[in-house]
Amino acid sequence: MSMNINDLTKTHFFEHHPTPEEQAAANIEFFIGLDLGQAQDYSALAILERHGSYKADKGTWLFHCRHLKRWPLRTPYPAIVADTASIVNDPQLQHGKNGNTLAIDATGVGAPIVDLFKREKIAAKLKAIQITGGDSVNSDGYMTRVPKRDLVSTVQVALQNDKLKIAKSLPEAVTLTSELQNFQVKITDTAHDTYGAWREGTHDDLVLSVALALWTGMTQRRLWCVA
Repeated sequence: MSMNINDLTKTHFFEHHPTPEEQAAANIEFFIGLDLGQAQDYSALAILERHGSYKADKGTWLFHCRHLKRWPLRTPYPAIVADTASIVNDPQLQHGKNGNTLAIDATGVGAPIVDLFKREKIAAKLKAIQITGGDSVNSDGYMTRVPKRDLVSTVQVALQNDKLKIAKSLPEAVTLTSELQNFQVKITDTAHDTYGAWREGTHDDLVLSVALALWTGMTQRRLWCVA
């Protein structure tokens, strides 16, 4: 059996951008996902705006993708850290009541980069995520290990339930839509998940940055962020 995201993104666009006053009144919070690519992969960042409150059922949350960034191949990691800090510290992101969260891909080369971020002045809580092929989420110190299937299913369910919207005016919106449409999850006869596109030739950096931000936003409990 196969399942893909073809056509799901066609009606998932929006244009309205709330004012700072609207952000504060609506209890808006920003979740930023950073996918750190290696030599053959792009690094990418996504900013999702979550509408709703901590007391609300997470099924009522709505996420708007406000910003997408993809760095050129082989961009030095210190430059990515500096760029990300500049983006995250933008005053336009500081009007929410609950603060913001930066979810960093700490798989492979990611762990040392998390240390670089810890030395930066970032106006957001830091969450280090290591992507695994397992079937359960677990934490070890500041690191949270999340199965790929959890990240994928979070994006799929949000799109299917109209809980994830993409700003149509974003320059990378078309690229993200293309990545979503190419992204597939296949359930094999042995019940193991295999992931088309995920680090298998087709670029999926924007999808992964969105998945990191979205999963974090869906599971945020303010207990596991890097000090």
